[in-house]
Amino acid sequence: MTKKDGGIVETVKTVVYALLIAGAFRTLFFQPFWIPSESMKSTLLVGDFVFVNKMAYGYSKYSCPFALCPISGRLFASDPERGDVVVFRHPVNGSDFVKRLIGLPGDKIQMKQGVLYINGAVVPQVPDGTFQEVMEPQGPMKSRPRCSNGVVGDGAICEKIRSRETLPNGVTHDVLNIEDNTYGDNTDVFSVPEGEYFFMGDNRDNSEDSRFAQATGGVGFVPAENLIGRADRIMFSSAGTSMLYFWTWRSDRFFKAVE
Repeated sequence: MTKKDGGIVETVKTVVYALLIAGAFRTLFFQPFWIPSESMKSTLLVGDFVFVNKMAYGYSKYSCPFALCPISGRLFASDPERGDVVVFRHPVNGSDFVKRLIGLPGDKIQMKQGVLYINGAVVPQVPDGTFQEVMEPQGPMKSRPRCSNGVVGDGAICEKIRSRETLPNGVTHDVLNIEDNTYGDNTDVFSVPEGEYFFMGDNRDNSEDSRFAQATGGVGFVPAENLIGRADRIMFSSAGTSMLYFWTWRSDRFFKAVE
């Protein structure tokens, strides 16, 4: 083998080792996740780049890329807490979703006139002004936000009514409202089965979540096995259609904890 051939072999080995280390890190510790939609505004914005803590709930087959981990159930399992912002695998379509954990096994969940009830008790909301953003294409999908102040043109201010909601365990977070009396604002009582969870988006009128049946494209109840990890921190954020557009970077969101 020539010196040149040996150099090529060493380069290939270095690349392979780096890929293996990166794969192990992604599988065992943290997984990057881009926020593609507005379902979790204002907690998470389109273009936020979050780190998902995969140690938080233990490991399942979905901890590996393409669900290739040879694990049945969960290994080193730990129960999630109500109010956690969780990335999970959709039970039907196989996509990764991010939502807030609202209902634990055994809970009864219902929405009445846009207000959340857990086990028959109202979850209090306190008005907190409006969430404002510029009407413009957002993210690589170039989607435009929905507004509570009607149809607005590009460059105008899009508003959503904001409230602070406090869950029974004391977790407080923002929720947004776009319009009243949608289907998601008034639901039947959902009884969360054992071993499954109920999730909702913070942007309540713009979230396909557990309020909607899997047969209609919703999330439905999510098995514990499908949990991938807890979204802990926003590492980077860009308001533009490409992360390369540095003038659209949201520096005030860099390294921000997810509440």
